[in-house]
Amino acid sequence: MSIEPFETAASHDVPTVTQLSVFVENRVGQLLRLTKLFDQTDIRILALSQVNSVDCAICRTLLDDPEKGAELLTASGFKLSETEVIVVVLPHGKRALLHTWMALLAAEVNIHYTYPLLFRPGGCAALAIASDSVEEAVETLRRQKFEVLSQADLMQGRFE
Repeated sequence: MSIEPFETAASHDVPTVTQLSVFVENRVGQLLRLTKLFDQTDIRILALSQVNSVDCAICRTLLDDPEKGAELLTASGFKLSETEVIVVVLPHGKRALLHTWMALLAAEVNIHYTYPLLFRPGGCAALAIASDSVEEAVETLRRQKFEVLSQADLMQGRFE
């Protein structure tokens, strides 16, 4: 009897982006310390969201090269975790968010959190979205003709 390998999201060609969640002390100057690390490198911060708690802050980041970024952050003493999120390019128009949420709601995809990117791929706004079902979210958005970016898209600088 042969054993079949487990299928993963990667085997289904689901475009995801690696989010690095960096844990920093909740005190003045830590966000500057974090972003300054990348100043002398070719690694670009493409999105950033910070959530404070009593003891620490969590900085969710999207980088154009998350592997090199993770090495740099770890070597600098930061604790971090990796999560796969999706990046969707919003269509032009004032109802872009509404259409995005309606598409995901119709597929019963739960959104845990979202934050905007710091650049505009193709002149359009873009969002990072963490959901309970990455595959379903991507499938749904693609069916509705949304453009979903991959880590390779971000690394290739397709947004410039």
